Amino acid sequence: MLAPVTFAPIGVVRTPFLDRVSAPRQPAAGVGVKGTIELDSGRDFEHALEDLEGWDRLWVIFCFHLNDGWRPKVLPPRSARKRRGVFSTRSPHRPNPIGLSVVRLTGVRGLVLDVEDLDIVDGSPVLDLKPYVPYADAFPDARTGWLEALTTGDDVARTASDPLPGYQITWSALAGEQAAWVRDEHGIDLISRVNAVLELGPQPHPYRRIKVDGAGFRLAVKDWRARFRVDGRVVTVDAITSGYRPAELATSSDPAVLVQRAFVARFPPIEG
Repeated sequence: MLAPVTFAPIGVVRTPFLDRVSAPRQPAAGVGVKGTIELDSGRDFEHALEDLEGWDRLWVIFCFHLNDGWRPKVLPPRSARKRRGVFSTRSPHRPNPIGLSVVRLTGVRGLVLDVEDLDIVDGSPVLDLKPYVPYADAFPDARTGWLEALTTGDDVARTASDPLPGYQITWSALAGEQAAWVRDEHGIDLISRVNAVLELGPQPHPYRRIKVDGAGFRLAVKDWRARFRVDGRVVTVDAITSGYRPAELATSSDPAVLVQRAFVARFPPIEG
């Protein structure tokens, strides 16, 4: 076994995504999302950034700092419910938690880079930056392994640059009213978080916190639950519910629980 290798981060990424669930799974899904890369001071990085402004896109090498451990076989959202070897996927659960993403550079302000098209969780440590060189880094005709022969829900083979289109997400009147109340009263945007997960696929998935729930399914988003059903490529969110047990809602003084206590008082559970 080779000796361990140690790296010191050069800075940090600042994005709107405070957790893994809310972050897009690929840069293309984060088009237009703005953020910054803030490099450390006192390390001569001002000179290292010279000549960077002429580049349109950058490779950002960073750490998946919220991950704990890794798995040799993973279940990607678009893998037709089949586990794949982690090295044949873009899963963040890797032997070394190193991420690679392409961002669009829009400005350099001292040690701060203004960037867009982000899919990185806020606070991720940055290990390195490299310019994206189109003629060297883009191979549009390259083979794409198991992605080339996935099946749809009707077991019809597809071959395309993106083998499976995203699912269409709709919200019932009740679920929309509930999500709007949570947003307006407590500043929690459940709609974008739920949509971001379900657009990739509604299949039960332990890492994405989707489970079978009676005749439908249930998605966990932090301490909230979104109950939904699937019809072909259309996913309908039927209701938002609390993730806390009734006893916790009745007795806890935790601020997060108090928010959901108010929610349950506004939207009492429907029995049956």
